[in-house]
Amino acid sequence: MRAHDGHWVGFDSESDGHRIYWPDTRAVGVERSVIFDKREVAVPYDVPLEGESGNVQNASAQPPAQSPLTQNATQRSSAEMVDQHVKTDTIGHAPDPLGTTFETPPPPPRRSTCQHFESDYTRHLRTGEGTRDGRIMLDHMRELCDTDCSTQDNAMLALIEDELATGDGEGVEDVYAMAAGVEMDGLDPSMVSEAQSHTDWTRWQSAINAELKSLEDARTWHVVERPNGVNVVGCKWVFKIKHKANGKIEKYKARLVAKGYSQIQGIDYNETYAPVARLASLRTILAIAARNDWDIEVFDFHSVFLNGKLGEGEDIYMDLPDGYTTNGNFVHPVAKLNVALYGSKQGALRWYQELSSTLSELGLKRAHADWGIFYGRIGHDILVLASHVNDCTLTGSSPELIHSFKAEIGSHYKITDLGPISWLLGMKVTRDRNARTILLSQQTYVEATLAKYNLTNCKSASIPMDPGLKLSRDQSPQSAEEIGHMKSVPYRAAIRSLMDLAVGTRPDIAFAVSTVMQFNNAPGEPHWEAVKHIYRYLSGTKSLALTFGGIEKGLKGYMDADRASQEHRRAISGYAYLLDGGAVSWASPKQELVTLSTAEAEYVAATHAAKEGLWLRRLIGEVFCPLTHPIPLHSDSQSAIALTKDGSYHTRTKHIDIRYHFIRFAVEKHSLRLIYCSTDNMIADTLTKPLPTIKAKHFATALGLRSN
Repeated sequence: MRAHDGHWVGFDSESDGHRIYWPDTRAVGVERSVIFDKREVAVPYDVPLEGESGNVQNASAQPPAQSPLTQNATQRSSAEMVDQHVKTDTIGHAPDPLGTTFETPPPPPRRSTCQHFESDYTRHLRTGEGTRDGRIMLDHMRELCDTDCSTQDNAMLALIEDELATGDGEGVEDVYAMAAGVEMDGLDPSMVSEAQSHTDWTRWQSAINAELKSLEDARTWHVVERPNGVNVVGCKWVFKIKHKANGKIEKYKARLVAKGYSQIQGIDYNETYAPVARLASLRTILAIAARNDWDIEVFDFHSVFLNGKLGEGEDIYMDLPDGYTTNGNFVHPVAKLNVALYGSKQGALRWYQELSSTLSELGLKRAHADWGIFYGRIGHDILVLASHVNDCTLTGSSPELIHSFKAEIGSHYKITDLGPISWLLGMKVTRDRNARTILLSQQTYVEATLAKYNLTNCKSASIPMDPGLKLSRDQSPQSAEEIGHMKSVPYRAAIRSLMDLAVGTRPDIAFAVSTVMQFNNAPGEPHWEAVKHIYRYLSGTKSLALTFGGIEKGLKGYMDADRASQEHRRAISGYAYLLDGGAVSWASPKQELVTLSTAEAEYVAATHAAKEGLWLRRLIGEVFCPLTHPIPLHSDSQSAIALTKDGSYHTRTKHIDIRYHFIRFAVEKHSLRLIYCSTDNMIADTLTKPLPTIKAKHFATALGLRSN
C-alpha cells in the first residue's frame, strides 16, 4: 500500500488511533498505521493540544478578578493546606460562619457496570482499517460549539437578569410580607368614631395626642392657605393594638396617614418602590445565626417616614386632621408637608434612601441579592442587618459589635431597643441556645383569625385539603339567590389571612391556599367549604412552629410537579429549600404552559426550583461565605434528570421554550446537582397535590413543622 503524507493533529479519544489531517482532501481521518518522519521535531506528550478539549482556555487570558469574599475564602483555604494546626484567628480572616456540614460535596464519579459493545466503525479502527472519508468526530463538533465560552456565560447572566426583572409572579411573597405582621386584624377600630364608642377610648385618645405631638416636634408640616389649582390629599387615623410575644397588650398606637391613593403620578410623586427584606432572606439569616449561636437583636425606628425628606418639586398639600386647631386667620387652611408622611406614595422610598445612606456611612454594604439586607465585615467579625420598613433584625458573630452598632444607629435616629428577638413581623420567635434551635410560630395570628371568622370552636381536620375534592369554576354561583348569598361571605378576606400564614411559617397549607385562590372572582359554596376546611386544619395544628437547627443538615432542595390534575390542565410546580431541617423557601405555583408529559412538567418545575436555588446561593455567598459545592436538588423523575444533562432527547424536547432549559446551565456550571429521590421521600409532593393523612403529616414534619 502506498504511503501518503499527512499532518498529525492528535490522538483519537474513541480508539487507539491517530487523528491525521490530509491536505489533499482537506479532511481529518483516524489512522492506526502511522509512521513519523524522524527528521521532524518530536512533540512532547505534556504539550496541551489546541482544540482537543472544550475546556482548554486561552493561555493569554487574565484570571477573573476575585471579590473580597472569594479572595478571603481562597486565602483561608491555602493557609489551611500549609498548616492545618494554625488557628483561624491567626490567618487574619473571619471564621467560616457556615461550617463544614453546610455543603454536601458531590460523590466521586461511578463507573458504569453496563456492557458496551464496539460498533463496526470502532472495530475497523482497532484493526487498522482507518478512514479518510472526512467523517466529523464528536470531539470536533464539541470544539465548534464550545469555541466561545463567554457567549454561554453572557447568555446565563442575561437569563438571570431577565428573571430578576420580570419575577414571573414568584415575588408574591414580597406582596404579602407587610400583611404578615397583622396579629389581630379586624379587632382594631377603623375610624375615630368607632374608637370613641369603645370602652378604652381614653387610651386611644392618649395615643392620638402623642402622635400629634410627635408630628409637631418633627415639623412634619406647616399650615398655609390652600393654593388655587393644587391637588389636596386627605388624611385619616389608623389604630393598632400592639401585642407582646405572650399575647398581652404592649401599647395602643395611633398613626396619622395621608390618603396616598388621591395623589397624582407625575405631579405629587414619581418613583414609589421601596425594598424590604424578603421572608426567605430573614429565615435564612435566622437559621444561620442559630447554627452559630449568634446573638439576634431587634429594634425599630420611631416615625420612620418623618425622616424621609421630600425631593425638590415634590409639593404635597394635605387636609388637616379633624379637631386640629391652627394659629392664624385662614379661610381654607391646609398642611404643606415637609416630609413624606405615612400613606404617601413616596414615603417608604424616601425612608429607604435615607436609611441606606446612613448604613453606608457606618460601613455596611447592601446585598445585591436582596436590597433589604445589609452586611459588613469588621475585622474577624460579621454583622448582618435585615430591614423591613421600621423593623430591623440585627445579628453577627460579635455581641460587642452588635451593641456598639445599635448605639451608633441610635445617635442618628430615635429607636426602640427591643433586645433579644422574640417577635418578628407577626411571628413569635423562640430560641433554645443550648440546642441551637430557633422556632417561628404564628399561633397568636391563627387564634385571632379563627375568632374573626367565628371558627374558634370548629371541629379540627387532620389535613388541609381532601384528596378526593375536585374544585372547578362550574361550582361558582349560577342563580341570583346563590350570588346574593356569596356576596355576604368574606371569601377574599379569609384567603388573604391564609396567605399571611402560607408565606410566613406554614408551607403545609401552601398548595391548598393556592388552589382556593383561583376562585376569588366568583367563589361558590364548595369553594367556601374548602376554605373553612383549611381553617379547621389550622385549628388543630395551630401550635406547629417552623423549626431550624438541632441537627446540621446544610442546604438542600426538593422539587416536584403534578401534571394536569386540575381543570385548567396546567401542572402544579412545587419546590422547597431546607436549611438545617427547616424550610427557608418554598412555592406552589401553577405552571405557565400546558405540558405534554409528566417528564416535561417535572423539567419545567426543575427550572423554577433552579432559579430560587441560584438566588439562595448568591445570597449566602455574598453575605456569609461563597459556596464551593453545588446545592443538592432532589427530584423523583429520572426522565427530568436525564433531560438536564444534555440535548440527546431532541425529539421530545424540541418544542420546549429555551427559557426552561435554564436548568442545564445551572447544572453545567456546578451550581446545582440533581439527585434522584423516591416519591415516598419527596418532600415537595405536599406542595403539588392534596395528600392523605399519613403522608401529609410526614411531609409537614419533614418541612420542619413541629409542635411548639
